[in-house]
Amino acid sequence: MNRRHLMGASAALLTAPALAQTAAHQHGPSLRPMTPSTVPYNNLFQGGAPHHMTPQQEAQRFIDSNAPAGTPGRWVPRAAMPIPRSEMAWATALDGRMHVVGGYGEGQVNRAYHTVYDPAADRWLDAAPLPRGANHVAVVAEAGRVYALGGFIEQNRLCDNKAFVYEAAADRWREIASLPRPRGAAAAVFLDGKLHLIGGASDPAPERASVSWHEVYDPAADKWELRRPLPAARDHVGCVTWNGSIHVIGGRFNTFQYNTDMHHVYLPARDSWEERAPLPTARSGHGMVIYRDRFFCMGGEGGILENGVPRDAKVFGQMESYDPATNTWQKHAPMITPRHAVAAVAIGDWVYVAGGGAVLGGAVQSAVHEAFTLG
Repeated sequence: MNRRHLMGASAALLTAPALAQTAAHQHGPSLRPMTPSTVPYNNLFQGGAPHHMTPQQEAQRFIDSNAPAGTPGRWVPRAAMPIPRSEMAWATALDGRMHVVGGYGEGQVNRAYHTVYDPAADRWLDAAPLPRGANHVAVVAEAGRVYALGGFIEQNRLCDNKAFVYEAAADRWREIASLPRPRGAAAAVFLDGKLHLIGGASDPAPERASVSWHEVYDPAADKWELRRPLPAARDHVGCVTWNGSIHVIGGRFNTFQYNTDMHHVYLPARDSWEERAPLPTARSGHGMVIYRDRFFCMGGEGGILENGVPRDAKVFGQMESYDPATNTWQKHAPMITPRHAVAAVAIGDWVYVAGGGAVLGGAVQSAVHEAFTLG
C-alpha cells in the first residue's frame, strides 16, 4: 500500500518554509512530508478505530527495575507517527534518519509502510513502500541501503523468506536472495560487511516456535551461509554489534509468557557464543540501541493471554543500560509511555522511540514518539 497518495492532501497543508526546511535534509529523491497523527492509539480488532486507554489497560504499565541507579536522563515528546503502529520489528538509522518498515496499522497486520523520521526537522516522511506487506520484519542499514528480511504475513505468524534492499539514493526497493529458511521477529545486524540474521520464529504457523538459526548474508555475492546458532532459541530479542562481536539480549521462548533475561555474545573469530551479565528485567519486544558506548534497552512486554484475556500483563517502561567494559547494568529514567514492539534508534545525542503496542499483545497500536537523552 502506497501511503503517498493517502497523505497527499495533508502534505499540501504544509507551508512553503516548512517544505524548504525538510528539503534541506533530504538524501536522494524528495520524500513526501507526512502529518503527525492526532490520534495516539488505534484498536487493531476494531478496524483501526481510535482507541482510548482504559484504567485496566493503563494498569499494565510497569517501570520497576532492580538495577543500580545510573544518571537518570530525561524523556521528551517528539512528532507523533503519522499512523498508530506496532510490530514493525524495530527500526534502523541511516544518514541521520530513522526508517520504520511494515507492521500493524489501520486494522491490518500486513502493512507495507515505510516511514522515515528526520530528527533535524522533527518531521516524518513517506518513502517507497515495501514490495509486500508484513509485520515483524527484521531491518538493518549499511552503506546507503536498508535491508528488510522475512516477517509474518498473518498476526505474528505465517512467516516468509522474502528479502529486500532499499536504495536510499533512488528511493527504490529491489529483491535480493531469499532467506535460506522463512522466519519473522529475527534480529539483523551488520558485522565486517556482512549481515547476520539471528533467532526469530518460524512455521508451522499454528505452532510459531522460536528458532536459534544464525545465517549470514554477503551483499557482494548475494549469498547466504550458516554460522553457529544462538545457544537458546528465541525471538523478539535486542541485538547490537560492538567491538567486533554481536550481543543478543532478552527475548522470548515462543511467547511473552516465557521471557528471558539471557545475554549472549557472538565471537566471530571462534564462531562461538559466550554468556554475559543478564538483562535486569526479563522481557521481549524491547528496543535496543548503542548510545554513549552503552547498550540501552527500553520497553517490552510480558504476561499471559488466556483465550485472548490478559493475565499478569505487563507493558514495560524500564530504561536499562549495559556497559560492555565492566559487564554491568544500571537503570535510568523510565519511558513516559511504556510500549513494546517499538521503533528505536540512536541519532546524535538522543534515543528516539516511536510507535509500539500500548497493551499486552497486538490489540492496540500507538503513534506516541518520545526521545531520551542523558545530556
